[in-house]
Amino acid sequence: MTVLALAGCSGGGPVPVAASPAPSPASSAVADDPPGALACGRIVEAVRAGTLMQPGVVTGVSASTATADAPVADAAVRLQQAYEQAVKAQGSEDEPDLVAAVSAAAAEMVSVCADSGLETAG
Repeated sequence: MTVLALAGCSGGGPVPVAASPAPSPASSAVADDPPGALACGRIVEAVRAGTLMQPGVVTGVSASTATADAPVADAAVRLQQAYEQAVKAQGSEDEPDLVAAVSAAAAEMVSVCADSGLETAG
């Protein structure tokens, strides 16, 4: 806490002014506890809602793996790669197979989350 003493010409005593502490970055972000819970919660929600191919959903899952353990983070990388390939193939004859690969990668990630005890987390 910072205290600043101001003295005026009137001869009065010092007047303390306390500065309010800035919020820590961790307190403004959602805690990922246990690590990987956010990513697992997001992938489970996306699979249940059927929103995997909507813009931003897979990227959001991948972005939430910053503190996840290696199996969860690796599954998210595979999901992101499958999604990027499916998006690039939009309108081609390969698109259905590549969209199916996104679903398979998502199912694999849900399985990894379940194996890690994080399937219902988030």
